[in-house]
Amino acid sequence: MAEAVIVSIVGEIVASLAPQAIENIGKLWGDKHELEALRDTVSTLQAVLDDAEEQYYRSHEIKDWVDRLKGVFYDALDVLEEYNVEATRRELRGHNKIFKEVRKFFSGSNQVAFILKMSYKVRAMRKRIETIKADRKFDLNMLPQREWRSFACEGDIIGRDDDKEIVKKFLLDSDVKGNVSILPIVGTGGLEKTTLAQRVYNDKMVSEHFELKMWVCVFDDFDMIKIVKNILACVTEEVLNHDALEQLQKKLRDKIGGKRYLLVLDDYWDEELETWHKLKILLMGGARGSKILITTRLRSVAEITCTTSPHLLGGLSEMESIDLLMQMAFPKEEETQDPDLRPIGEEIARKCFGVPLVVRTVGSLLFSKKTKAEWLHFKDYKLPENLQMLNLDGCVCLEELPRGIRKLVSLRNLGIKYCKKLSYVPRGLGQLSSLHRLNCFILPKDKARAKNYGKLGELYGLNNIRGSLCIENLGHVTDAVEEYKAANLTGKQSLESLELKWGGFNTDDAII
Repeated sequence: MAEAVIVSIVGEIVASLAPQAIENIGKLWGDKHELEALRDTVSTLQAVLDDAEEQYYRSHEIKDWVDRLKGVFYDALDVLEEYNVEATRRELRGHNKIFKEVRKFFSGSNQVAFILKMSYKVRAMRKRIETIKADRKFDLNMLPQREWRSFACEGDIIGRDDDKEIVKKFLLDSDVKGNVSILPIVGTGGLEKTTLAQRVYNDKMVSEHFELKMWVCVFDDFDMIKIVKNILACVTEEVLNHDALEQLQKKLRDKIGGKRYLLVLDDYWDEELETWHKLKILLMGGARGSKILITTRLRSVAEITCTTSPHLLGGLSEMESIDLLMQMAFPKEEETQDPDLRPIGEEIARKCFGVPLVVRTVGSLLFSKKTKAEWLHFKDYKLPENLQMLNLDGCVCLEELPRGIRKLVSLRNLGIKYCKKLSYVPRGLGQLSSLHRLNCFILPKDKARAKNYGKLGELYGLNNIRGSLCIENLGHVTDAVEEYKAANLTGKQSLESLELKWGGFNTDDAII
């Protein structure tokens, strides 16, 4: 399971080290060079990790290398959170005159000590990553820019038919107000946003509808010159040697002006409105009906770029997850499968929570296992031991978390933010002592579910939690003092932010 999450971890690190974030750190402590070096080191690994993911289960050497990287990347996230926690503390002190003397204290010798300590940690982290990177004794492919757009094949995808039709309908719609319409596809890592975009991009009707099609991978490092060059590379055979932005902009306008085009901006991270406006101005010269698809993990990106409601990508249905897992676990040439394995596969698929990348990876790990005993052992031991990150943010196919989640004893990161239909979390979540991130805790609303699902006491021992925590449905709590004590919120010293939501309260529904 390590390979299923490592790309998401890298994405989190790079997003945390975006230029604006580093600039803000520099304003606070004047210490940004080590962070920039760490970002560059991690970014150089992004291009090969996709291939490492594909080969993870085929090579013990690659598996070991990826596992080592995963461990140090988790540590890197923890270090970056120290900056965020300290920044939050400084902000809180800044709003209260009582802490005037404390501010003076932190602006002096203690601030220097903090800078030295953090610089050492970041430098040590970067050296660890560089050492592991240098230890790679095998080849990994870096897909060229223009190969990415046809990477997905129809036969490789289970599910997403409804999603494809929604996006396809948007692309083929000519009854629009402006010349260029923009649709962001939003979802967390592993939900296969790019795969969906590729599937639509390669659709025959879509291809026939547009005069030009262009695919550009943006990633985290927004470079206007590089992006314009990559767009031009899709529509011209010329070698673009000059770097003058003005010349490149003129050439781009000439190429797309008056033509109905489709542009995919894949993996867009930049949240700056001004940056987007500069690029958008260059793209508005297309003919009526031109479309831009943006794949992103960030809802904030969707808000600044969209001309219509963004398409929020959820998880696979249970049946789709099962079918995909069994497809990955058995080669196509095998006409028959052991009927005893299907029920076990169904249980395993449910533990993948509808995340396609996780389902694919688990199915691949089962590929070499042929007996019922091997599948049972994997289900009961290997899967819960190795699953450390489960990010379901934005899964709008999600109404509840299975109770089996409490068996994932190594889980460090659980994201369930923006899961609008999620009405409660399972009892026993407090057993996940390794959990570092839980960004939402939802109390049950009715008496029937209260006995089986988690109350605030589940949070008591989860003192490794950091980042943000939101507790919802507090309107159904009758003894706030007791529940406050049960949650042990004062013991969660690494939290950056805590949000409490009461919601509607009905005395007839009181349950706790």
